[in-house]
Amino acid sequence: MRIALGASIAAAAAAVAGCAAPNETARAPMGFFVTSVGLANGADLGGLAGADAHCQRLAAQAGAAERTWRAYLSVQARAGLELPKAVDARERIGKGPWHNAAGVLIAGDVEHLHGPRNGINADTALSERGTRTPGALHDILTGTRIDGTAPSSLDADMTCGNWTRSGEQGAALVGHFDRASAIREAWATSWNSAHLTRGCSAAAIKELGSGGLFYCFAS
Repeated sequence: MRIALGASIAAAAAAVAGCAAPNETARAPMGFFVTSVGLANGADLGGLAGADAHCQRLAAQAGAAERTWRAYLSVQARAGLELPKAVDARERIGKGPWHNAAGVLIAGDVEHLHGPRNGINADTALSERGTRTPGALHDILTGTRIDGTAPSSLDADMTCGNWTRSGEQGAALVGHFDRASAIREAWATSWNSAHLTRGCSAAAIKELGSGGLFYCFAS
């Protein structure tokens, strides 16, 4: 009788442990973050390659080096630039889903990410360290339209020379990670396409609220 009772208790304990274990490991891996620091050269990120390397470096410091990281940036097709072929940010970041450093779902797929119900906001747009992004730096570099595509080749420079300019020439499209704006229009509170900077230098992008930060996604 004692043996049977002991076996029952042991079985129950094992069952409880078996139920608890999945909860302890349920957090999804980080697949999205806002860079905690920029590259200290205005909007000159060293092109897409330099921006991707920055994402990978920050992710590695946060213990997520096993994933391949891409910057959410578009390249604009414009005559006279070294990269005349447009590149859409939405095509660079994989298929999803993406979670932040706290395990919160940002978007299930590319369409969800570019729809009205994605999870990017002031509470969820965390850095690779899991820290909140400062509201004073809510202009996030994207060079991208609301649907995740590059600006038209007929438009003026909206990607700071495809992320190679750090002077007053050109501009960059930015989004508001916190969805904050004094203008009550959908575009003004867009996470990826709210307005243009007033130049490409560190001082010019800072003027409206940018620290040269950008989004990184695990592709």
